[in-house]
Amino acid sequence: MAQPSSRKQKVVIVGAGPVGSLAALYAAARGDDVELYELRGDLRDPDIIPLNFTKSINLALSERGITSMRSSNRESMIHKVLDESIPMHGRMIHGRDSGKLWEDAQQYDVHGRAINAVDRGALNNALLDELESTPNVKMYFNHKLTGADFRTNKAWFERRTPGETPPSGSGNRVPEIEVDFDYLIGADGAHSASRYHMMKFSRVDYQQEYIDTLWCEFRIPPSETGDFRISPNHLHIWPGKEFMFIAIPSADKSFTCTLFAPAIHYAQLTDSSEDLLEFFDLHFPGVCPNLITPEALHEQFTINPHLPLISIKCKPHHYGSSVVIVGDAAHAVLPFYGQGLNAGLEDIRILFESLDQHGVYDLDATLESRSQSREIAFQAYTDQRSADTHAINDLSKQNYLEMRWGVKLPLYRLRKTIEESLDRHFPSLGWQTQYARVSFSNQRYSEVITAVHRQGRLLGYGLVSALVSAAAAASILAWKYPDSFSPFSVLQSSLRRLGGLFPRGTA
Repeated sequence: MAQPSSRKQKVVIVGAGPVGSLAALYAAARGDDVELYELRGDLRDPDIIPLNFTKSINLALSERGITSMRSSNRESMIHKVLDESIPMHGRMIHGRDSGKLWEDAQQYDVHGRAINAVDRGALNNALLDELESTPNVKMYFNHKLTGADFRTNKAWFERRTPGETPPSGSGNRVPEIEVDFDYLIGADGAHSASRYHMMKFSRVDYQQEYIDTLWCEFRIPPSETGDFRISPNHLHIWPGKEFMFIAIPSADKSFTCTLFAPAIHYAQLTDSSEDLLEFFDLHFPGVCPNLITPEALHEQFTINPHLPLISIKCKPHHYGSSVVIVGDAAHAVLPFYGQGLNAGLEDIRILFESLDQHGVYDLDATLESRSQSREIAFQAYTDQRSADTHAINDLSKQNYLEMRWGVKLPLYRLRKTIEESLDRHFPSLGWQTQYARVSFSNQRYSEVITAVHRQGRLLGYGLVSALVSAAAAASILAWKYPDSFSPFSVLQSSLRRLGGLFPRGTA
């Protein structure tokens, strides 16, 4: 009879970003010995350059991410992160008509809920500080994963010291260290070495796509009085049909901004500073010179990198009982729903809930039974998360069209008004906008799509019925009172009333 094992599991985590760091907290809380390996130096060092070569990327932390962090039972850390965040209650759409600038606030949620603008560095620092004070966690920076054998549960890392000269001979290879583990979590981003090595052992269906859009970061500085130049409680959007410019508030009263545009426009704008200024004045009115000076706009466009946007789908997210991938390593998501971070953090909650449910952390489990339970738990995680992360990948791609153009269309505003009215006045119907389901709930992404499609069908039937009824009423009135009514006058009156539902400047 097999005896229960008192030996702790050893968990190796590759990638010390927010998702990998949260995974380390979850594993450590369950008594595992955790080793966290990161390619870069200590990410709390302000001189460390992120892998995308930008210094400040603001993130949108919403319900899924917050719930996942709370499940780590580190309340002081959660409070610290949220205290330094800025709530964004909706979008602020910017435009110009007849030479006059206008703003149009569109509330995210009828119940007043908000998403939170957080600084990536501040979030990562809070997680790493928490890990540093956790006794069963060891962190290794400047370690590059170079190989893994997921049958014998061994991984190899190159340890690099900043400024160190590579050894001569043998192809100038840095010596490797060998690390044993019970299981490995790959949280090392879209260009994941963990996924690359896992694919040598597992038959992974893999789809990678670069959309025809580049992005470049800009900054709106604080005002001369040290305050925000525009509303801090909104995500600001300048929609441009093919492209868009957005601004997210930062704690220092500045805004981190992003230009999303097809590559051909970047090539054209690189040739001339005058073309850049004309482009912004035409498509993003009010940005320059009101918020960013022409000199700063040109300098930032020239110096800051023009980076691609990648989306990744793959399945499975694991191999056997020895490796599982999470976050961008499993599902790089386009940024247009603000769900990349949230989906990655949610991966960790779902993964460890699966490990718990399948008895991996039962006190009487043997090493052999733990391994068997892990494999079942990993399979359950793959089955659930591959469906959901494929869904949010598709939703994020669709939301790009809405953000850069759909937010200005009357049909979008009409549907939003109807759905929010139903949510506000008839909550028992369970009717919510797609955005509310994604950002303010923990409903599975795949279930969100199903629910929204159902709502769309019902709404379509309702609108068709209303139009048929209105047409029938107009015909009856015109027949009874031919001198007083005409179908055209009734239709015009109806349209005027309909227009009153969504005047510019209202949510």
